[in-house]
Amino acid sequence: MWPFRTNRKARRPLPAVLRARYDAAMTSVDNARHWANADGLSADAAASADVRRTLRNRARYEVANNAYAKGIILTLANDCVGTGPRLQLLTEDPAINRIVETAFAEWAGEIRLAEKLRTMRMAKATDGEAFSLLTGNPALRSPVKIDAQLVEADRVTNPAPRLADDTAVDGVQFDRHGNPRRYLVLRHHPGQTVFPSTVDAFDSVPAESMIHWFRPDRAGQHRGVPEITPALPLFAQLRRYTLAVLGAAETAADFAAVLFTDAPASGEAAAVEPMDIVELEKRMATVLPDGWKLGQIKAEQPGTTYGEFKRELLNEIARCLNMPFNVAAGNSSGYNYASGRLDHQTYFKSIRVEQSDCNRVVLDPLFFAWLREARLLRDFAFLRGIDSRPGGLPHQWFWDGNEHVDPAKEASAQATRLASNTTTLAMEYARQGRDWETELRQRAKEKRLMAELGLTQPETTPLQEKIADAAQQRQAA
Repeated sequence: MWPFRTNRKARRPLPAVLRARYDAAMTSVDNARHWANADGLSADAAASADVRRTLRNRARYEVANNAYAKGIILTLANDCVGTGPRLQLLTEDPAINRIVETAFAEWAGEIRLAEKLRTMRMAKATDGEAFSLLTGNPALRSPVKIDAQLVEADRVTNPAPRLADDTAVDGVQFDRHGNPRRYLVLRHHPGQTVFPSTVDAFDSVPAESMIHWFRPDRAGQHRGVPEITPALPLFAQLRRYTLAVLGAAETAADFAAVLFTDAPASGEAAAVEPMDIVELEKRMATVLPDGWKLGQIKAEQPGTTYGEFKRELLNEIARCLNMPFNVAAGNSSGYNYASGRLDHQTYFKSIRVEQSDCNRVVLDPLFFAWLREARLLRDFAFLRGIDSRPGGLPHQWFWDGNEHVDPAKEASAQATRLASNTTTLAMEYARQGRDWETELRQRAKEKRLMAELGLTQPETTPLQEKIADAAQQRQAA
């Protein structure tokens, strides 16, 4: 209920003015410089073509020259993509499911889909976005000749001012509903040496033939910004600090010894030329000038806080990627089992979000484009009666599972969940990135062969259960 005050002359209620104050909204001498670059630009204006080009170039340079940056990006791509996704159809016909799954897996291996997905994930972190053009490739040995051609973000741009309009954002044209309509793709990379007449040559690609994978951080954002943007100054600080410490240590080590005297300037010490250099030989006794002593420069670097400072910087760098410190640094020496598992929960959840986004943005358009091409072939004529529109064919994607640090504990927990009916075989196999139907068929085949060869079944009781049973037997005795 709004508070009202009455104006006696007009006899009508007027809303009372409420004033609120936020410390963060106040500008003072102390914080004016800190907030000097804050602006009210829109998402696309803040991430303009020039800004994104500068961020891309700096991010690529840092990843190419910083071992930690390169390792973090590679680890992120390997953990997210791994050996690649696997398709499982969910139709009522198991024969069709197996045929399509096998054919798609062979095609994915032919076009090196897993390798391209890892490159796209690295580009998404370094360039801010990844593009893949669906095109024909007659050189493929697969009967389906469709291919995914990776395109760097530099090539998707507006080649001429005359092509710009209110619905275009740096090479991406939209319809009146905000859906991408066409992509303008340069035929040559802007950094490539070509004939001047072909510099601005471009192709207009329909949106159905282009895959654009990026993370929109703001409403109305249509082009991606490098995910490591907040960490770029920190990467620079990390390298500068390492080089400064190394330079100080080298400077101290360059001086084998120094001559010094406690005598006053007009004292009795022998006259020695200042800043003179004396050649010393190893394992030789020598005599110093009268009144002079031999000493060495004390090395002050690296300091006691050198390792701690680098750990704090790496921890802050990895935070913008939802990556724990031990994964970013490749070092878990300071972790125990519980803290390592706890830190990995956030990281694995972030990986699952990335994989879900990749399923929707990258893999589903690829699969349905492959399906449309496959239906035209004689070998896949049975697919012509299946709905090939997005969402019309039930399916799911499997990714590599996360390896458990303690397999014995995980096996015991898995057996407990299955015994209490709180999970299913499908869910447990999905955790490992495997298809439960394929694994059960393989297991049945193995059991039949073991029975045929007269081999005994191995003991499958978890170790913890056997220990508990043995303890109960001892107590009963």
